[in-house]
Amino acid sequence: MSNGVRPLATHMTTIGIIGAGHIGSQLARAFTGVGYDVVIANSRGPETLTDLVAEVGPKLRAATAQEAAEAADIAVVTVPLKAIGAIPVEPLAGKIVLDTNNYYFERDGHIEALDRGETTTSQLLQDHLPTSKVVKAFNNILSAQITTDGSPAGTPNRRALGTASDFPEAIETMTRLYDELGFDTVSAGPLSESWRLERDRPGYGQRQTADEMRENLARANRLP
Repeated sequence: MSNGVRPLATHMTTIGIIGAGHIGSQLARAFTGVGYDVVIANSRGPETLTDLVAEVGPKLRAATAQEAAEAADIAVVTVPLKAIGAIPVEPLAGKIVLDTNNYYFERDGHIEALDRGETTTSQLLQDHLPTSKVVKAFNNILSAQITTDGSPAGTPNRRALGTASDFPEAIETMTRLYDELGFDTVSAGPLSESWRLERDRPGYGQRQTADEMRENLARANRLP
């Protein structure tokens, strides 16, 4: 990896990524770079991912969304919010599922429950995947920075990324994954508090250390 994070020993864990846009493609590069096997899918079919697979190498393979979900020990859902209804449910049962989504009404159309602050984007995915363990991940970083902004544990002013989940084991897994890619972790708590990391909130977007993010999450307001 180009961020100076030392790749780890080969993992026995397979990460399935559903969505191969900017975030999904960068996560494929990042996770294979620290030793994971990755299966990636998009809505247009695996044959459209030939160039990405050729670039990343043998630890990445392309598949359908169903196949990526089935292969995954840990899954990533990184599709537009309006498309989460198409995410396979049964093969993700019992699995930790990383949700990278942000709500862009300009793209997704207005969702009244989000506009009124009655739910969160990650809760919507959890509702769709009731037997999975959804955890907020990678939504408050630009895609290109995933492979450039990480640094080894203990580095002064190390960048932090946010997370939230109703499952402690999902928070623990996300903390490990962030650390492997070079980031500290700040948890906002359960999914009901994940709005603190969403678009236009103080935990969103800008580079923050763990202390800065904790302070920003604490002062966030539920509605603009």
